[in-house]
Amino acid sequence: MSNAELACTYAVLALHDDGIAITADKIKSLLDAAGVKYDAFWPKMFARFCEGRNINDLLTVQAAPAAAAAAPAAAAAAAPAAAAGKDDKKGKKEEKKEEEEDGDMGFGLFD
Repeated sequence: MSNAELACTYAVLALHDDGIAITADKIKSLLDAAGVKYDAFWPKMFARFCEGRNINDLLTVQAAPAAAAAAPAAAAAAAPAAAAGKDDKKGKKEEKKEEEEDGDMGFGLFD
């Protein structure tokens, strides 16, 4: 990512944060005020990209599905450990095995 791209990104975020409409002219004004050297197409391209989009949606991280998937996995991991309460060695082996299985967190290199 070039400095001009990064500066345009920051300009868009600053304009959005202040509730100002994101236009090429306003991005140019911020870049000029900051003393950033840029090609003329960058502000236009960023302004067109932001046109008709909700910037908050672009900034929001979608973490809810991952959290929902983790809850059943945690409950399933707790159940065998509770059932093996009398035999500590067996319980420790099961816990260790489950920890090793959960190490990849459901993500594979080629998934």
